[in-house]
Amino acid sequence: MTEKQKRENGEIYNPNYDEELRAEMIKAQDLCFDYNNIRPSKMEERAALIRGIVGKIGKNFLIEQPFMCDYGYNIEIGENFYSNHNLIILDAAKVIIGNNVFIAPNCGIYTAHHPIDVVQRNKGLEYASPVKIGNNVWIGGNVTILPGVAIGDNCTIGAGSVVTKSIPANSIAYGNPCKVARTL
Repeated sequence: MTEKQKRENGEIYNPNYDEELRAEMIKAQDLCFDYNNIRPSKMEERAALIRGIVGKIGKNFLIEQPFMCDYGYNIEIGENFYSNHNLIILDAAKVIIGNNVFIAPNCGIYTAHHPIDVVQRNKGLEYASPVKIGNNVWIGGNVTILPGVAIGDNCTIGAGSVVTKSIPANSIAYGNPCKVARTL
């Protein structure tokens, strides 16, 4: 079984020395570099390049520069999406983002875990869990979303939050760790 197959099965894998995964990450890094260096006024060029980076994206979107991802093809974004500057999506596993999602500056969505066992971690091993963000979600500035998290429809995640566990639909949640403060 290849390292990529292990990753896709949610098993522990090594991305650091696998030629296929390294090549895919470098390709995504090159495309992100190109995207981040297009003049902001070149909206059509920016949109075309993002469509070449992410696996799926709706018609109406704007991703402010800079933007970074690990692979790109594991990212699916719905209609009417906006992310402000400095969105990082580490997409070793699927990242599915619904419709009408707005993300403030300096946010990170991470799917990779690293082993607690120091011997495994020092070998560069990791595993990945998907992240899902529902429809009509607002994510405030400097939010970190950790592997395996699902954020339900109609949620607001307050600025500076670290989302370590799933948040149910119709919630206002914030904090470190992020917790539901109120249900709508």
